[in-house]
Amino acid sequence: MGIELPAGVTAEALSEFLLALADDELVLGHRDSEWTAYAPILEEDIAFSNIAQDELGHSLVWFSLCEKLTGKNPDEMAFQRPWEDFRCCRFVAYPKGDFAYTVVRQFLFDVAEQVRLIAISSSSFGPLREISQRIIREENYHVMHSQGLIERLGDATEESRRRMQSAVDVAFPQSLGIFEHLKAEEELVDAGFFPGNDALKSAWLAQVVPVLRKATLTVPVHDHKNTFAADGQSDDGGRQGKHTVHLQALVADLQSVYKLVPNAKW
Repeated sequence: MGIELPAGVTAEALSEFLLALADDELVLGHRDSEWTAYAPILEEDIAFSNIAQDELGHSLVWFSLCEKLTGKNPDEMAFQRPWEDFRCCRFVAYPKGDFAYTVVRQFLFDVAEQVRLIAISSSSFGPLREISQRIIREENYHVMHSQGLIERLGDATEESRRRMQSAVDVAFPQSLGIFEHLKAEEELVDAGFFPGNDALKSAWLAQVVPVLRKATLTVPVHDHKNTFAADGQSDDGGRQGKHTVHLQALVADLQSVYKLVPNAKW
C-alpha cells in the first residue's frame, strides 16, 4: 500500500519493526510528559516537556510510514489499538519513578535510539534511511542532555550518587529488553534493512558502560564474562505483546480523551 518491498521481506516483518520504533517513542514520550510541572527544577521541566514532544513527533513519523503498509493511520494506531497489540519494549512503560530513574532510563534509551538511527541511516531501504537521517539530529541533542545529567548527578553528592546507583541497578537490566529480537527479524537483517538487535546491543554497550563508569556508577553484571543482565535474564516480552500492567494503565490514560468522543473530527 504505497511501499515496494524487496524479495524476501514481508510487510509483516517491516510493520513489526516500525511498530517497535513507533511504540517505544509514543510510550516513553507519554512517560516524559508526566514530568511537566513536576520536574525538580524549571530547566528540567522545560527540557523533559520538549523531549516528550520530540518523542511523540518521532512516533508519528514511524506510524506514518507504517500506514503505507497497513492502511491504518497514526491516530488509529495510537488511540484505537488494544494495549496488548503494542510492540514497545517493557522498559519504556514502567512508571516514571523518581527523577534519578527517569534520567537513567532516558540516557539508556537515548543512546539505544541514537545507535539504531545511525545504523539504519545506511539501510538498504530508502524510506528508513531518509527518516533516520532526518530525526537523528534531535536524538543527538537528547543524548547530550541525558548524558550530561548522568555525569553531573552520578558523581556529585553522596545522596545524589546513592539515588543514581539505585536507578542504574533497576533500569539497566530492564533496558536490555530494548534489544529483544523481533518477529521475522532475520528477513530485515538479510535484506540489509538494519544490522539486527544483537549488533545494536553491542554498539550500545560500548557507549553507555564507559559513561556510567566514568560517573562512578557500577554497572550490573551477572557472570565472569562481564555479561550485563539481571540474573542472566533480559526484560523481554514487549516485542511479542507480553506486557506488564503498567502499559495497560498507561494506554488507558493515553486513549481516555480520544475515547470520550470516538471518531470525532477536530
